Formats: sequence, C-alpha cells, structure tokens
Amino acid sequence: MFFERFQALCDEKKISVYKACTDIGLNRSAVAKWKSGGKPNGTTAGKLADYFGVTTDYLLGKSDQRDEKKVSDEDIKFALFGGDGEITDEMYEEVKRFAAFVKLREADKKE
Repeated sequence: MFFERFQALCDEKKISVYKACTDIGLNRSAVAKWKSGGKPNGTTAGKLADYFGVTTDYLLGKSDQRDEKKVSDEDIKFALFGGDGEITDEMYEEVKRFAAFVKLREADKKE
C-alpha cells in the first residue's frame, strides 16, 4: 500500500520516485526496498509526507484522508487554555507569534 501511494503522489507531482528520494536527502536505493514491500521509518515518512503535503497516515495507507483537519481559532484557544476562563486577544496574539516563530525555526532546520 505504501509504495502505491508513494508512486501515485510522485505521478501527481510529475516527478520520478528517485527524484522524490533525492529531494529529501535519501539514497535512491530506498526505492528498491519500498518496491519489495518495505516502508520508510518514522522520520523518513514524515519528510515524505511534508514533501507531498499529505499526512503520514495517508502516505502509509492507514487513512484515506490526505490532509489534516483544519483547526479553528476557537479549537486552538480551547486546547491551549482549557476552555474555561477569559482569554484576552493579547494572550492569543502572543501564542500566534510563538507559533510563527516555531514554524520559521523548523523551516530553517530543513535548509
């Protein structure tokens, strides 16, 4: 199931399976392992999922949902602050600034 999904995602992106591997820093020999039924480890699966913009569960054939469910601002406030008490706009803006910082930091790590 994994290799079929991987192949289909490469086809959608109009690239070879080998290019996808080299783009994320893998040796092309990984393709042979995957063709014979192997699966990528967790780190590699995460890199591939990010590369294709899908969830790891989708990539590995555990789900048919390609992308994460969208989370609303209210969902975030509930998760961060427990859903009770007053959340000021200032508190929420601080959390959004931190999230943007983390996102940039992770993007820098990939470069």
